[in-house]
Amino acid sequence: MKKESWYFIVPLAIVGVIAISTMRSKRQYNAEMETIETADSLIAEECNEEFGIDLDGFHVEKGKIRQNQFLADILLPYGVDYTRITRLAEKSKKVYDIRKLNAGKNYTLICSTDSELHAEFFIYESSAIDYVVFDLRDTIDIYMGSRPIILEEREASGTISSSLYQTLIDQDLSPALAMEMSDIYAWSIDFYRIQKGDRFRAIYTVKMVNGKAVGVDEIQAAIFDHMEEPYYAFLFQQGNKVDYFDEYGNSLRKAFLQAPLKFSRMTSGYTMRRFHPVQKRWKAHLGTDYAAPTGTPIMAVGDGVVSEAQYSKFNGNYVKIKHNSTYTTQYLHMSKIGSGVKAGARVKQGQTIGYVGSTGLATGPHVCFRFWKYGKQVDHRQEKIPPSEPIKDAYKEAFKHHLERWQQRLEEVGKTAMKMDVAEAAPIK
Repeated sequence: MKKESWYFIVPLAIVGVIAISTMRSKRQYNAEMETIETADSLIAEECNEEFGIDLDGFHVEKGKIRQNQFLADILLPYGVDYTRITRLAEKSKKVYDIRKLNAGKNYTLICSTDSELHAEFFIYESSAIDYVVFDLRDTIDIYMGSRPIILEEREASGTISSSLYQTLIDQDLSPALAMEMSDIYAWSIDFYRIQKGDRFRAIYTVKMVNGKAVGVDEIQAAIFDHMEEPYYAFLFQQGNKVDYFDEYGNSLRKAFLQAPLKFSRMTSGYTMRRFHPVQKRWKAHLGTDYAAPTGTPIMAVGDGVVSEAQYSKFNGNYVKIKHNSTYTTQYLHMSKIGSGVKAGARVKQGQTIGYVGSTGLATGPHVCFRFWKYGKQVDHRQEKIPPSEPIKDAYKEAFKHHLERWQQRLEEVGKTAMKMDVAEAAPIK
């Protein structure tokens, strides 16, 4: 998920509590936001504070970590010698290892205003929200910090023209929403098969830092019309567990993911007759090929125990997982097998077990995904996998009211845009 970094943020006493009410009117919420932003501005002028540090009397410089740039490259010109940097590196291991500084991330140097600028603080922004303060004064101190977050509810709707990702981009919406939707519907919709004309509507919350969106928090409710069939998703908590359910109270989380990759393209399906691109002859292809760049993470589609993780002449690097007495899956042509993935190891659904490659009998980077049922290879896309735990009897009444509320709200999403589309398409009289 791509995040932005925002520099000048002053915490208010009240923003320690993340609060947003879906029952508020938009007017009420906007008024509150204006009040908070005005207060932020006034306090910033009075305190001149950032990262919990009073900046009065300091010189501040900002930059981005460059490729192959080390912390010493940044600190040496600001009066921090190698001995102190070594101590800093050793002490940082327990809080935030300086070897994890990534190119492109923002940093801030807070320096004394002596004749020669001397770094007193180095702040590394690991995300738009989280940062690490390296206090370089007398006794080196290292601690984590985070900016206050406010959750804001938003709506999105659209019709697929080429892909979900591109549709969101075309509407100036966050592509992170595509990732969230793919995670929610991973058990019910094959996103490699979505079609032009498929539609979606969603109500979701975004993380706001100083009035700017820095990421999607979670989707509250959504409907995805795929191949003229509606797929609902409602976030609901029963007991201590929060999950997504359809309109019938069935969990969207099924025994297996629809595919072992989040995004790519299917290049070859399960068939009894395919012309093999390497062997140049017709033969059965009892798997599904998904093409993706070399190094793309391959996920286990379900919980299970690794039965094989090795190299063979035709399969290349591959992993085979036994999920239960009924189902087994296999993943071929990996560039490399994931760390700790070996025979006997237990893996979880969604865990990275290897990376896309072209080892073995392959013409290009892809994963050949194979699926066994009762010892026979079958087309996994044709299998009807039962859902996991549905809404329990004790929560059915609460879910009923929850469903009514969010279904009604989903019906309203996108109506204004749809009316505008109809109006534009109407013939001129």
